Amino acid sequence: MVLNKTKFTTEITLRPDDIDLNNHLHSSKYMDYVLFARYDQMERCYGFSMEQFVSAGYSWVMTDCFMQFKRPLFLNDMAEVTTWVEELNKNNVEVHFLITNKKTKKRSCGGWFKYAMIDLATQRSTQIPAEIIQKYSI
Repeated sequence: MVLNKTKFTTEITLRPDDIDLNNHLHSSKYMDYVLFARYDQMERCYGFSMEQFVSAGYSWVMTDCFMQFKRPLFLNDMAEVTTWVEELNKNNVEVHFLITNKKTKKRSCGGWFKYAMIDLATQRSTQIPAEIIQKYSI
């Protein structure tokens, strides 16, 4: 399957409760930011929201992830979270991401997440339907 690997970006303003004792974005929040961006982009960019997945009887479960931290983000920074589908096969998808500081354009964190599609009725991995593969292949 040929993927265009189109990149989409979501902006997120850091909040006070996202900041850790070192006065920068807590490492666990980077994962939250990627998940928020994907949720936003599923509907806005791919035209298939998470609610539509659930209504169709599907969901995604994370199976693997890799995150590499480069520079901290601080309170009042604006993060740009860019994601794209790097690989897509019969029952999982690999989503790559890059989080940058909007003002400086410098990389803060990058990496990837792998998700398996599950059938909500059985809670087991299932093949990704052709119509979803088509939407994610942009």
